[in-house]
Amino acid sequence: MGAEEALPKYFAILKREEEPNFMLARNVKVRFRGDEDLDGLWVIHDEGLDKLKENDLTENPERNLLDLKAKIADKILERCTLCEIKCRVNRKKSPGYCRVKESLVASDFLHYGEEPELVPSYTVFFSGCNFRCVFCQNWDISQFRIGVEYLPEYMAIKIEKAFQLGARNVNFVGGEPTPNLPFILETLRYVRVPIPIVWNSNMYMSEEAMKLLDGVVDIYLGDFKYGNDRCAMKYSKVPRYWEVVTRNFLLAKEHFRAEFLIRHLVMPNHLDCCTKPILRWIAENLGREIRVNVMFQYRPEYKAIEYDEIARTLTLDEMREAEKITKKLGFKNALVG
Repeated sequence: MGAEEALPKYFAILKREEEPNFMLARNVKVRFRGDEDLDGLWVIHDEGLDKLKENDLTENPERNLLDLKAKIADKILERCTLCEIKCRVNRKKSPGYCRVKESLVASDFLHYGEEPELVPSYTVFFSGCNFRCVFCQNWDISQFRIGVEYLPEYMAIKIEKAFQLGARNVNFVGGEPTPNLPFILETLRYVRVPIPIVWNSNMYMSEEAMKLLDGVVDIYLGDFKYGNDRCAMKYSKVPRYWEVVTRNFLLAKEHFRAEFLIRHLVMPNHLDCCTKPILRWIAENLGREIRVNVMFQYRPEYKAIEYDEIARTLTLDEMREAEKITKKLGFKNALVG
């Protein structure tokens, strides 16, 4: 089984046989003024999402579902609950726990180091993150506020230019894209090319954020880090990790025409507590046909040297064991290495 069988909708978009989700959401007619409270906007949103799933589309409506999603995300910023940390900071006035106020793009370029089916991928790296990973390989942007603030209209032009240069998708990453969801949704309102949306995330979004992503994301490029809450708290300062991330993968499974590519970075001394339960859960809950990437690229970056058990790269035996676990669980479309 190959990537095209695991990601049929994505490949159909690449072949221009189907449109990306965000373009379909723009053809869902909704009525809202903008001054409604959040509860009222959510009611309209859910009705619009039902229309999308029923293929009830209107060409160039005055107000559309993507407009509404951007409005809701903007309102959430006033007491932010976009991720499960739920710091409730007014991010229009000051940075949240994620260190994000306005969205800052640390770098953006055509990336050739992703999975084969994604490259070349127009990868947009945002600064800031809701995790505090001691081994973060992008710690210079995830733990600090750096980068350039773009207007959404200009970011849309950059996406269109990348598409013209051969980008197969736009890949929102970081740091973490979740705190930047309002900017991303606003940007997509202006994008006029049929480019698939890849959500490259730690999957620690709130249920509200997950609802906003439904009907927008084409591929969830989910980073499944930990097989338990203890490791998540120790290395990333994240509470309730397993509950939140597994919930979000199950929610994403029901999202409109969404597909998965799940990454798991194998860590030294963490095969029993993390690799095994993660891969077992994926196999049992998302299926053995799903595209998974079991990665051996771990290296002790940032503060990892302070933790003896992860202050080294993988041994050959650990790599062999991870490969054995993957094969034993019967994954039909796994990348390992």
